[in-house]
Amino acid sequence: MTPLCDQATAVRALVESADPGAVWAVGGPEGPRAGSDGGHPADAALDVDGLSGVLALWPVIGSLVDEGALRLHTPLAAYGGTAAEGVPAGTTAHHLLTHPGGTAALTHLTHLTHLTRLAEQLSGSPLADLAATRVWHPLGMTGTRFVDGALRAPLADLLRFLRHLLDPGDPVDPTAPAVPAGISRAWTAESLRIRTGELTPARGLLWDPAPHGVWTHHAPQDAGPALWVSPRHHRWAVLLPTAGRGAPRRAFCEAAFAPTTSE
Repeated sequence: MTPLCDQATAVRALVESADPGAVWAVGGPEGPRAGSDGGHPADAALDVDGLSGVLALWPVIGSLVDEGALRLHTPLAAYGGTAAEGVPAGTTAHHLLTHPGGTAALTHLTHLTHLTRLAEQLSGSPLADLAATRVWHPLGMTGTRFVDGALRAPLADLLRFLRHLLDPGDPVDPTAPAVPAGISRAWTAESLRIRTGELTPARGLLWDPAPHGVWTHHAPQDAGPALWVSPRHHRWAVLLPTAGRGAPRRAFCEAAFAPTTSE
């Protein structure tokens, strides 16, 4: 089910009234249904550093789980190295993935830092290289890269990423190295479900539940970039607000995903 015309119109009206320079798009497995490049060139490398946790780290962790190199419920200390330094005894990758907002002992950034150390330790490669070879290049996201420590990507690459989450059976680059590539259907399914039991807030694996059966990942700051995906409705959305501005995330989600009378 792709966004209907009235929903695309509602999203456009919302963004143009709140932040006309924002970059945004809504669509489904077949591609975007509506959107705006915010006046940027089509190949512009946009600042998406607030989404690096889900665009780089999350799929890399998934590839390590898929190949059996990482078990989510094994304490970090069992892997040796520096990944477990400074975390409470018994902390696992599952703990870090399901509490991205931080716990009493660890902050959001610390969670991502320990997960990054773990991924690099298990693979022997920097996160930037892992993401490029295992995820971005196989999915055709050739414009996505870390620049001076910050993640940048053109809008087209973000759309490839989101489309793949809805249809992971899409063919990947045949010239890619023979390593676990892309994002597996199993990892996406495991991540986009409640993994915190009865604890609150409810979370998946670096994804948060949102209204209408939607899952979201967004920057910690209120006006930062955000992604939404709903396998149930075969729909996705992305919003990259102008610095210092931004359409309300909840309102954006409602406009893009709320059921209409014709659904």
